[in-house]
Amino acid sequence: MISFEIPADALGAHDPQLSAVLAKAGALAAAQKQPTTILVTALAQDFPYINQAIWKSVPAKHTVKLSLENLTASACQPYSVSIKPTQGG
Repeated sequence: MISFEIPADALGAHDPQLSAVLAKAGALAAAQKQPTTILVTALAQDFPYINQAIWKSVPAKHTVKLSLENLTASACQPYSVSIKPTQGG
């Protein structure tokens, strides 16, 4: 569906625009008719901020069909968020 990179400087500063984009990603995932997976690739210490920003815009009734997965990024890997249909579901 969509995938985008998270600029490291925006993440480090907890930029309000980044928070808004993450919230929109959560809303987009929640609006899908089929079960959807949100894959976050980042360093472990950044998952709480990113995950909270994504979940903030997801209505409680939509959390059943959403899966949020965290993948720890390697040193040379960009931070990213991907939204895609859940496989095998």
